Amino acid sequence: MENSFILHMDLDTFFVSVERLRDSRLDKKPILIGGSSDRGVVAACSYEARKFGIHSAMPMKLATQLCPEAIVIKGSHADYTKFSMDVCEIIQEEVPVFEKTSIDEFYADLTGMDRFFGCFKLASELRERVIKNTGLPISFGLSINKTVSKVATGEAKPNNKIWIESGKEKPFLAPLSVQKIPMIGEKTYQTLRGLGVRKVYTLQEMPKDMLVQIFGKNGAAMWEKANGIDHSPVIPYSDRKSISTEQTFDKDTTDVIRLKTIILAMTEHLAYQLRDESKLTACIAVKIRYSDFNTYTQQIRIPYTSADHILIPRVLELFEKLYDRRLLVRLVGVRFSSLVHGNYQINLFEDTGEIINLYQEMDWLRKKHGDRSVLRAKSLGVNAIRTFNPFKGDSRVSKVA
Repeated sequence: MENSFILHMDLDTFFVSVERLRDSRLDKKPILIGGSSDRGVVAACSYEARKFGIHSAMPMKLATQLCPEAIVIKGSHADYTKFSMDVCEIIQEEVPVFEKTSIDEFYADLTGMDRFFGCFKLASELRERVIKNTGLPISFGLSINKTVSKVATGEAKPNNKIWIESGKEKPFLAPLSVQKIPMIGEKTYQTLRGLGVRKVYTLQEMPKDMLVQIFGKNGAAMWEKANGIDHSPVIPYSDRKSISTEQTFDKDTTDVIRLKTIILAMTEHLAYQLRDESKLTACIAVKIRYSDFNTYTQQIRIPYTSADHILIPRVLELFEKLYDRRLLVRLVGVRFSSLVHGNYQINLFEDTGEIINLYQEMDWLRKKHGDRSVLRAKSLGVNAIRTFNPFKGDSRVSKVA
């Protein structure tokens, strides 16, 4: 059986690198990108700024206190999206199967290509082409699976490459901090520290059953990743253009409270789907079909976001413009389009640290217990929502947990 070759590529300090391409005076200076108000947060920072203990999602006020000489830039998601798509096109031309997991992160399955080119040579040439054509620094890790390759990329940075040959996965991972394992976040890390587990080699030596007892099914996945085992495939990239949901009533209605409740629940559900897929929307639309089957739609463009507190008021505004209280309503729907990839869950350029923490906690609960496990009180009466992607023909149903 031939070895797998899975490539992971990550654009180094992507937002900062784009800004430096636009203005070379920013080279080698501490850069902070994000909201500039006292309650804004850091969306990205340069390596020079990280030396001061600054990291993404840190309050901007604290970051500027730690590094007063840092240059603060609001950032432009439209520019970042353009550069990301440029990199996408280069990778797409060179490899048979690739997956885009965020605005600056990619996987490619090179299995079988070593017969013709040599996978490390191919990956190196691809990296050089990205650097030459875009001017952006990019690092990669190459191994037999996604987990090891992603960790390898992190070790290769900044602007470098690593190949972990087949059979050397465990020795490579062993001396690293358990925080390097992709699924281990801060809370899990603190639990592991309490157990005396700080390095991956300790995790490798622990009985798998013990981790399952402590962490449930995540414990099994954690043990496998620590031992360099990961069977997850590279999912072929398909750029999803829109998501939408609509509901046809069994009985036509003029109950405006009910209609607004459903619209709110739909928006809340779609916004979570955006964050779950690391995407943002720049266009929202509301549709109403009356009992006479006449259908009306209104849409507006907005700054890129995936935050409920921004989307819900705008959707309700569109509903108010469309709704005619004299007519019975047969169907209502909400659609988000002009989707782009984002490597953060909500709009770090505008939102405060408190809001970011709230969304992250809510989304964590939704992933663990179902995406209607945490709701606004106003949307509690809605029993099920179906999300439809007309470009793929697939759908999801969200039900009350």
